[in-house]
Amino acid sequence: MNKFDILIKYIPTFAEDSFGEWVIDNENDGTPERPIQMPFVGYSDMVDSFIRDVYTFEERYKDMELTRYDDILKDNGLEWSTKSMKNADVSILNAQCVLALIMGAVRAERFCDGALLDFFKSGCILKWLERLNELSKGE
Repeated sequence: MNKFDILIKYIPTFAEDSFGEWVIDNENDGTPERPIQMPFVGYSDMVDSFIRDVYTFEERYKDMELTRYDDILKDNGLEWSTKSMKNADVSILNAQCVLALIMGAVRAERFCDGALLDFFKSGCILKWLERLNELSKGE
């Protein structure tokens, strides 16, 4: 078993998962009696499990320093921004940087609702996991 298995095991599940959807309150009218709930993303069970496993990986492998994902991205000529992360040429990135992309995407959700959903739906998470799978074969 390789240390990346906890994450790459999700690759086959991407084809049949919707990842999540925006939940928008169309039932309340905004009055004090019926306040409107702010829109949010309801993530699929697979995505919730993936997020837990990303944090589990980070806890198990402190040597990867994934809490420094922003610095790791910068060291590899990337920014912690949607555009930079989506356009990253993963074919040249090492495992630590690929994992920093994943952690950066997961953390982005804390600051911007729907950011992680966008990374999933655009295919970035799958692309990053496939690169991690490729790198794991060399370990």
